[in-house]
Amino acid sequence: MSNLSLKTLAAALLLGGSGLAMAANDGQARANELLNADPQYRETWQGVVKKEERLPEWVINLSGTSEQMNAVTEDSDGYLVGPLCETADTCLNKRLIVAFSLDKEDAYAMLVEVPAGLPADKSPTRHASYRFIGKPDEGMQKLLMEQLKKDPNWY
Repeated sequence: MSNLSLKTLAAALLLGGSGLAMAANDGQARANELLNADPQYRETWQGVVKKEERLPEWVINLSGTSEQMNAVTEDSDGYLVGPLCETADTCLNKRLIVAFSLDKEDAYAMLVEVPAGLPADKSPTRHASYRFIGKPDEGMQKLLMEQLKKDPNWY
């Protein structure tokens, strides 16, 4: 094999393998990509949602629109946390804040729903319903709420 071919192969392997490593370590993942990125994420999430009743399809499949996730710490444990919306247009009304432990063993979420057609002068926080998924403890619930409050449109 020529020297150029070995370099090309090495570069391809590095680039291909680095995507999941980045997703797990520095928040370069998106919630709507996790289940396809790693079978461990899928298995953990399916274990969480199978214990829940009447979840929307987009929540069960983590499909929709999402932004980059961030690595955060809660009670000395690391989590990959980020938002997921049913669609970009309905993000204020239907969103999910997802948290996966960095070891991919645990997952939690908070489903936030605001009535459609809420006037712009009405605060979404006063009209929202919150549903925690995966039985998060008080510290995790606080972390999920803090992530929601980072949205400049959430007041």
